[in-house]
Amino acid sequence: MDHMASGNGLSDAKDGYRLIPKDTALPSGNQAAYRFTVTGPDGKPVTGFAVDQTKRMHFYAIRSDLTGFQHIHPAMAADGTWSADLASLTPGSWRMFASFTPDAGPGKGKGFVLSHTVTVPGTATKIPLPAPAATAEADGYTVTVTGEPMAGMAHPLTLSVAQNGKPVTDLQPYLDTYAHLTAFHEGDAAFAHLHPTTEATGDHGGPNLKFHAELPDSGNWRLFLQFRTGGTLHTAALTLRVG
Repeated sequence: MDHMASGNGLSDAKDGYRLIPKDTALPSGNQAAYRFTVTGPDGKPVTGFAVDQTKRMHFYAIRSDLTGFQHIHPAMAADGTWSADLASLTPGSWRMFASFTPDAGPGKGKGFVLSHTVTVPGTATKIPLPAPAATAEADGYTVTVTGEPMAGMAHPLTLSVAQNGKPVTDLQPYLDTYAHLTAFHEGDAAFAHLHPTTEATGDHGGPNLKFHAELPDSGNWRLFLQFRTGGTLHTAALTLRVG
């Protein structure tokens, strides 16, 4: 079930729920675990979470220039401490997002996205955001986006996958659908999860993947599309201009 988390994720607290990090700095150039808890309105760690797209917690890491995207499904200890195993991080400011739905308490059934920033020490080199484009390449696949969403309005968005100029029709299910799409806003790294409307029914998805897009702000958004073929997960990134 997709619980349609609301908000841009730029706060560490909402409706009494709070993201509390155990790490405010992480090393550069090495794998590292980011540890955190989610506390409820009673101030105690939450340990009961509903399954959303096959997982109880979706965790995202993105650098301030919208590079280095990571999407992880962390593990939770009995005391409510989550541990997200991150791949190597480059120096700079990173924002860590936790997306979840409590299955008890006042927030039961409501999707939340909370975040904190983390500093990775070292000399940070800002990478310019690629210009808006209708296509992106990833592992020999070409992803094409169609649709012109307007800020604050619901709008359908379609991403198509091709390989060597031919439509791809062997996409495998990933998180209960054929693709997962996350977006981050240039400047503030505001978060948006674009919700899939295509149901996965076997290893023959594609080429067209439809999403419900509701991007709250105008400007450039960096989209990360994740899809699976032959047991391998691919990530394609492109910049979308929202009017």
